[in-house]
Amino acid sequence: MKAGHTAMGAGRRRDFLRIGLGAGALTTAAGLLPWSSISALAREMENFIKGPPVPDIAPTRLSDRVWMIYSPDGFPTPENLGMMCNVTFVLTAKGVVILDSGASLQIGEMAVRQIRRLTDKPVVAIFNSHYHGDHWLGNQAYVEAFGKDMPIYAHAHSKEKIEGFEGNSWRTLMEKWTNQSTAGTMIVPPNKTVEHGAEFSFGDTTLRVHHYGVAHTPGDICVEVLEDKLTHVGDVAMDRRIANMDDGKYLGTFAFYDALEKNADSRLWVPGHGHPSKDVLHWNRELFEGIYRNCEAAVKGGKGMGVAREMVVKDPRVASRAADTKGFEHNIGKYVSLAYLEAEENNF
Repeated sequence: MKAGHTAMGAGRRRDFLRIGLGAGALTTAAGLLPWSSISALAREMENFIKGPPVPDIAPTRLSDRVWMIYSPDGFPTPENLGMMCNVTFVLTAKGVVILDSGASLQIGEMAVRQIRRLTDKPVVAIFNSHYHGDHWLGNQAYVEAFGKDMPIYAHAHSKEKIEGFEGNSWRTLMEKWTNQSTAGTMIVPPNKTVEHGAEFSFGDTTLRVHHYGVAHTPGDICVEVLEDKLTHVGDVAMDRRIANMDDGKYLGTFAFYDALEKNADSRLWVPGHGHPSKDVLHWNRELFEGIYRNCEAAVKGGKGMGVAREMVVKDPRVASRAADTKGFEHNIGKYVSLAYLEAEENNF
């Protein structure tokens, strides 16, 4: 548990539960507790049951309608309380639309605070880009703040995963990785499915869904804000971070990029991790090309995975990105392995 939680040990919890009223004080097993300490103890107990609040991060305006709460970290830790994924939202005439809700109840609550400083309109819809928990575990906060009938959209594959084993696994892992800082977060899965080409009108704003097969996962959706020429790409592409490819395909990602660039008239690509820019797809494509094409060449030349890795790390498309890509040294071996296995599958 976090340092702020450890003071509430087993004995303190028993004391709290045995509190009785006294004259101007509370009576615990340890004796009288002054009224001045009641609120502090109550807050401590609440934090034991529910993780601490996430500090406010002021949103950045990306376009006329779109704002983003930027996460500087790429991985969940006790120190960042699980704040590892950008939370993007669209201010429309009909209300606020969330594009990925964050990794916990507490992160969602922080986002709600920021939204309320910008507008008095309610949150009217959520889109979850895929089933990895840092993109949807915040759903709970918006439902609690704006109503249980909130439409939450996702691809059918993502909805199925969140409702099944993967959903609970992600909730548990986030608690473990953050030392229980996300405690209190409940699974609130998407309640509506979307397919490629679906369009949603929110008065002055039109959102269009893009899905082109397996990329980061089999169920990735990207959401285009037509009027602002901006597309939220989730984890299909990242900035200064290698996207987790355990559930994805390199060749599928290249095809996804081709289709996005052809069909989404966007000047700005907004990733789930890192900064938005017009170059996000290009940055990620070159990195992945450097990984996959070398593995493909190694497979075709009858060379092993170790040789493939040497080829990958020497490739300028990879080497030039190593220094400023989060988790590069720790993860490059895994991404080479996945690319090599995919290349074997595609060439035999």
